Amino acid sequence: MRAVVTRVKSASVEIGGAVKSSIGMGFLVLLGIHEEDTEAEALKIADKICGLRVFEDENGKMNVNPADAGAELLIVSQFTLYADCRSRRPGFSRAARPEKAIPLYELVIDKCRERGFTVGTGEFGADMQVRSQNDGPVTILLDTKEL
Repeated sequence: MRAVVTRVKSASVEIGGAVKSSIGMGFLVLLGIHEEDTEAEALKIADKICGLRVFEDENGKMNVNPADAGAELLIVSQFTLYADCRSRRPGFSRAARPEKAIPLYELVIDKCRERGFTVGTGEFGADMQVRSQNDGPVTILLDTKEL
């Protein structure tokens, strides 16, 4: 599983011109699911997202986790994180098919909610417009193969 985690002052996702979800301060998470991913990867990446200490403490150091910072999460599915770009036209055959990806995407969301986070979402497979006001900017790339 891969995630692009961006610390934001605010973020939202629109579908068909209507806001589906919006958050204040927190993380915008673009989440890609590989064809070989399992529940183990979903649990690992949810734990890492919920524990990233990238919010500033009283000394201006990135030392505070999202729960202690009062952060919210906006998690959006992003199959293009598994693009094969060896040619000029990317291929996406390594991204999980919806029948596998949707339950794993929902598991990540559920695990974050179980930890007490307010979690907004996109809609799997929809044409979405994602807006964010990045904070920092701070953007972290996570890959469960490297965690």
